[in-house]
Amino acid sequence: MEDFLRACHTTVKESGAEELAGKMCLAHVSLLQRSNPDNAAHHLTIEHLFGILLHTQDMRPLLALADSFGFELIAKTAPNPQALTSSMISVGKEVADLTIAVHQALEDNYVSQFEKSQIKVEINHVRQSLDVMEASVKAA
Repeated sequence: MEDFLRACHTTVKESGAEELAGKMCLAHVSLLQRSNPDNAAHHLTIEHLFGILLHTQDMRPLLALADSFGFELIAKTAPNPQALTSSMISVGKEVADLTIAVHQALEDNYVSQFEKSQIKVEINHVRQSLDVMEASVKAA
């Protein structure tokens, strides 16, 4: 918890508390007090945290929070949208490849480690093509 609170305070101080507080509709002194982990009366709300992350684009507080629970935070890159027909063809192809991989694995009623890994690869391809489809729908 200490690392998270320190990351919040550092982000506020390094991003320019006065300008950030203005964007968040707070007095800068109030923001500094609320984010100060050494102030026993500080009250940084989830809305304040969201405002800090939104206006600074500094993810150190979120990284520290994830780390304290044993998670890693990895930025997701949005896929480039395509024409809807192209993305639909791609989804269909990837689902067909997955179907073939599963059928081949089941032919001898035993799924080997290699076959499992191939199926996982095809599942990942389907996910990626669905992400492109989603981006394509948003862009349409």
